[in-house]
Amino acid sequence: MNTYRWLTVMCLVASMPVYASSGFKPIEVKDSELAELRGRYVMPGRIISFGIVMSSTWTNAVGDSITGKASMQIDSSTITPQFYVQTTGGTGTGTGQTTGTGTVTGGAGLGTGQGVVQSVRAAGDGNTATNNVGININENGLAPANLVQSGQVLVAGGTVTGTSGAGNVSVSAANGGLQMAIQANHNQGNSVQQIGGGNVLQGTVLQGNSNFVNNMTQLNVVMGSNGLNNGVLNCNLDQLKGLRTLGY
Repeated sequence: MNTYRWLTVMCLVASMPVYASSGFKPIEVKDSELAELRGRYVMPGRIISFGIVMSSTWTNAVGDSITGKASMQIDSSTITPQFYVQTTGGTGTGTGQTTGTGTVTGGAGLGTGQGVVQSVRAAGDGNTATNNVGININENGLAPANLVQSGQVLVAGGTVTGTSGAGNVSVSAANGGLQMAIQANHNQGNSVQQIGGGNVLQGTVLQGNSNFVNNMTQLNVVMGSNGLNNGVLNCNLDQLKGLRTLGY
């Protein structure tokens, strides 16, 4: 009996290093595998309203300005999602605007980045430029009431343009995404925003002096409140309970 016990213990001890080296050896997780991980999830039907607002404004040294704004809001009553575009221009003193002499080179790789890419490149003095991306999540379960969207409807593959003394703005829908670009007058520079394909890009190039540029993209999500008695939630809990019989 003792011989049997000793043989059993020796076999277990002999097998432990092999088990540890194969089952508990730390390995590096590949980036491609990390990309598939999600820290949280939202159950189907939880999102009751979703909206996007994108705006860009350029104001030059003499007070001339150009603004582009695009917005979309969808909920359960939406039949066809549509972007509505508005362009406005403001007039300053109109005099004394000097031509930008700065030169910005490189940056070709900024347009091929993944995720959120933001850049400000300046070759002038006294400029202010901001890039903002915001996600606003509201869990009160109340969709925006009587939301009226105004402006020109942006059709797929189309472009809406506007102009002022500050420059030209163009808003276009292409390749399943939205792009907003401003080309400033007098060689002051340019800005671009685009969203689509899982990427968000915001970039500004400043070649003159005393310009103010603001790029903003805002995602607005309203989620319904699901209580513990919700049928879908209880269904998922029952599925989790079933895993206990399998040893999990």
